[in-house]
Amino acid sequence: MEPKPDPNKLMAWARLLRTQQVLLERVEAELKQAGLPPLRWYDVLLELRRAGTQGLRQFEIGTAVLLNKYNLSRLLDRLEAQDLLQRDLCEEDGRGARVRITPAGRDLLKRMWPVYGGAINAHFARHFNNKELRQLSVLLGRIPGVAR
Repeated sequence: MEPKPDPNKLMAWARLLRTQQVLLERVEAELKQAGLPPLRWYDVLLELRRAGTQGLRQFEIGTAVLLNKYNLSRLLDRLEAQDLLQRDLCEEDGRGARVRITPAGRDLLKRMWPVYGGAINAHFARHFNNKELRQLSVLLGRIPGVAR
């Protein structure tokens, strides 16, 4: 343990955490203002779309999503109730289920992206040039578990 906290380390850490919090709050506010569901819905549906027709097991969704995995089961229940995903019995394991995106889920992704993408640009990307964005991505990718 360091005898005295390094102010540069503390400042970088605090700004990283604050940046995440502020940006997520701004994205959520824009989605809500547009009458769209929360970002967690987008995150799950995007991973299911990427998985294609085979879908994902619930634990795979938990591993893939960017946002908090808290109450993933309940979130999947809500998405299923809205016909945005479907669960089918898993052939490899009779107890589990494969989760797949539905056409309605794909449609919701298409409707959410312009708001989400616009918020990414307005609140984040416009503050950097392309070289800086690549550099930031590389720097953050050095942290184990970040670059996937």
